[in-house]
Amino acid sequence: MTKLNNGHSLPLVGLGTYSLKGQICIDAVYGAIRLGYRLIDTAHMYGNEREVGIAVRRAVADGLASREEIAVATKLYPDQYAQPAGAIEESLAKLDLGWCDIMLLHHPGRDDVAAYRAMEDHAGRGLIRSLGLSCFYQAELDAFLPQVRVKPVLVQNEIHPYYQDRQNTLHIQSQGIAVQAWYPLGGRGRRRELFADPVLQDIASRHGKTAAQVMLRWNVQNGVAVIPGSSSPSHQAENLDIFGFELAASEMAAIGSMERREKHDWY
Repeated sequence: MTKLNNGHSLPLVGLGTYSLKGQICIDAVYGAIRLGYRLIDTAHMYGNEREVGIAVRRAVADGLASREEIAVATKLYPDQYAQPAGAIEESLAKLDLGWCDIMLLHHPGRDDVAAYRAMEDHAGRGLIRSLGLSCFYQAELDAFLPQVRVKPVLVQNEIHPYYQDRQNTLHIQSQGIAVQAWYPLGGRGRRRELFADPVLQDIASRHGKTAAQVMLRWNVQNGVAVIPGSSSPSHQAENLDIFGFELAASEMAAIGSMERREKHDWY
């Protein structure tokens, strides 16, 4: 678990739902909870908050886990920041889970401080348990923090072996804020090259694991939580199975040498 600065905690591995829609999303989230996932990440921009809520409620009703055991994260998008209270209420209504475990700002943007303050107000009413940020880097974070009352517990950023961003990650962690990687496996259309990288293949063969498991384990050993996305039960199970082995210091260093500063998305 990742201990948060407000006393709550989040699982180190969660399910990302960016590309999951409709019944595929419902089935994927339900199946992930059945496999043991206890963190589900969605966002207004993904267009699937309602489906995530349906799957979580169904899993709770079927006794797979209690509501308190399942952490659900969602995010406000910048085009919602001007009217944040309504946007927050919309997400809460779509999820229909009683509360949101963590709500984040999806990107820096105009009125982001006002939007975060509205999230603070809802947290004060018990409707949101933790607050976070996504796609905030050192300069944005340092400018943002003095303007808000409640320190974010988490920052989500792109982190994988070709874009490691260690200086920024260490800076965020030094502020007592947890870091979580989206695109921990390289992102859409970029996985094939990463999975075939000889450094990862060599390490994976030594441990009897896959390149994906090695990448996720590398992040976790760097103190970075991960939210890989998949609708495949076998891939979901594989991504969750990263706690039975440990990378040696030399293997961590070898992956560290793969840094290309190669960002796979625009933000």
